[in-house]
Formats: sequence, C-alpha cells, structure tokens
Amino acid sequence: MAKSDVSSWTEALEGFTKESFEADGKRRDVYRAGSGPAVIVISEIPGITPLVAEFGRKVAAAGCTAVMPSLFGDPGRPPSGAYLFKSIGPACVSREFTSFALKKTSPITVWLRKLAASEHERCGGPGVGVVGMCFTGGFALAMMVDDIVLAPVLSQPSLPFPLTKKYKADVGISDEDLARVKERAAEGTCLLGLRFSNDPFCFEERFATLKRELGDAFIAVEIDSAPGNPHGHPKNAHSVLTEHLQDREGTPTRGALDQTLTFFREKLGVGSGPGPHPGE
Repeated sequence: MAKSDVSSWTEALEGFTKESFEADGKRRDVYRAGSGPAVIVISEIPGITPLVAEFGRKVAAAGCTAVMPSLFGDPGRPPSGAYLFKSIGPACVSREFTSFALKKTSPITVWLRKLAASEHERCGGPGVGVVGMCFTGGFALAMMVDDIVLAPVLSQPSLPFPLTKKYKADVGISDEDLARVKERAAEGTCLLGLRFSNDPFCFEERFATLKRELGDAFIAVEIDSAPGNPHGHPKNAHSVLTEHLQDREGTPTRGALDQTLTFFREKLGVGSGPGPHPGE
C-alpha cells in the first residue's frame, strides 16, 4: 500500500480524535468529533469511508458529539469493489454479525450498547442518538432496548440479507428485543427509517414490517429511485446519507439528511433545526 494512500485516509479523518473503547474483552478504535449529546455513527461496509466521516462532521456541526466506532475495514479508506469484497467476507462469517439468521439480534449490538452508555455518561444530555447504515442499519433498532437511546435512525437496513421474501421482511432482531422496542415505541420513542424505493438490499417489505409492528412511531422516508425518477437517482441507489447523497438544497436526499439531523437535535434537546452544513 502506497504511503500516499494511507496519508489520504488520515486526511479523511481530519477533525476527529482517535481513542479506544473496551467492553466484554473487545477493544476497538473510536473516532470522536464535536460536543453535546452523543450520536453513535455506525458505518456501513466497507468501513468508515470519507463520506461516512463527512456525515459525522455534519452531526458534529448540528451540535452533537459524533462517535464513530471502527467495526471493520480501514478508517478513512475510500470505497472500491475490491475493498468492499475484502471487508464483507469476514463480516459475514463473524459470529458478531447475524448476516443470514432470521429473528436474531447481532451480538455486536451488546458492545455498541455499552459504548452508547459510556458516551452518554461522558457527553451528558437526555440520551443518545444512533444511526446504522446498510449492514449495520438494523443495529440502531436493536439498541432501542436501552432507555438512553432516544433517536435511532435506520438508514437502508440490509440484514438479514434478502435471500427470500421472508428475509426481505425480517427486521434483524430477536422477538424478545422486538417486544421491548414495541414497548418503547408505545411509550413515545420514535425511530426514523431511510431507503431508496428501488434499493437492491433494503426492500419495502422490511419497512412494511416496521410500520406494522411500530405504527406511527416508525417514520419512514422512502426516496424515489425508480427508472426515470426526477432527481436522477440510479436504479441501484442505496446509501442515503453517504455515497448516493445529493447534498444540494431541494433534493430528496438533502431533505432526508436534514430530517435526520433535526431528529437528533430535537430528541436530544439540542434544538429544532438541522444545523449548518459544512461548506455552506
């Protein structure tokens, strides 16, 4: 690997401090930026890419502490086909991630819940926010079993992988955890879900399950990516907040981003607006 490549990865993480967190015998690097109530940003496969880090900066600019744990991949490395393949293979066979099981919560969420509890104690505020993306999208749902998680966001949740219609509709957590999530929803905790309408990994059946189980507590944002859609989203558009974000005023993805940041601010007591956008 060329030194210039590694240097560019470091530059992608500019503004973040690198620390580590240990729980249950597992120590992982954690990147932090900003101040205010914590928002746990759980990256998609292949890892903390430059655009995931950029989303973290937007969270920090909105008045929260962006906390990005490194669960796989090389932090700061740009995505590529080969890098994606290299990252997803080990993740799929790891016992920490339930990539193919129905009605089962990924064990990694226990570690993430302990990280969230530690960050809540450190950062203060009424609770924490969480956003999972793609492979980790459903982790935000699983973390709702803890009362401190006040602002969970599921961005294109893709586990379990959609092998059949039954898998497409499964939400990636155990029946026991879902029962607790339903209790919290009935008590007033809302969650936000984001997906493109033609997403090849996060199908409408999964959102339909969440709507059926959680009712009005599940706020679904589904962006038109059908052929010929007015904003030119590709038919395989997938990553709402990162790779396929059109960060321009008036676009549906910019609207989804602003809604996400506003959700964090309102639920965590920071304010009602989305906060400033870097570069504007």
